[in-house]
Amino acid sequence: MIDFNRFLKTHPKLTYTLIRLLTGVVFFSEGIQKFLYAEIRGAGRFEKMGFPYPEFTGTLVGSFEVLAGVLLLLGLFTRFGAAIVFVIMSVAVVTIKIPILLGESYGPFVLRDLSHYGFWAMLHEGRTDFSMLICSTFILWEGAGKYALDTVLLRNRENN
Repeated sequence: MIDFNRFLKTHPKLTYTLIRLLTGVVFFSEGIQKFLYAEIRGAGRFEKMGFPYPEFTGTLVGSFEVLAGVLLLLGLFTRFGAAIVFVIMSVAVVTIKIPILLGESYGPFVLRDLSHYGFWAMLHEGRTDFSMLICSTFILWEGAGKYALDTVLLRNRENN
């Protein structure tokens, strides 16, 4: 059985809150842009990358990015939001960054047209992805930080 109190527990440090807010802003804004600019950030982008059912995939990923962003910004069920971020970023590395590293498409995943490929190109193109992977891992481990609704929920559960 899941210990819900442990799921909500966090360290009351402001710096943890800042990492959570940074991650939340990035994901909320990227998710919204998948709907506002579907041709370049949503379905159109997923189609160019070789994803099956790009309309569905773009909408699904955009929806999860908005959900994760809102949860992280509010500090509500923060670890769940961070888990969403971790999964999305892991898929992005496998489907987008690995082709850049290899310098060729593999499976259904199409290599983007870049000026160069290989290790350094992958690190450059993946800098946000890797940062978000690290931030989401930190949040999964440490929790929401000082100013979060998780803290309020935990306090209410412990007082009842």
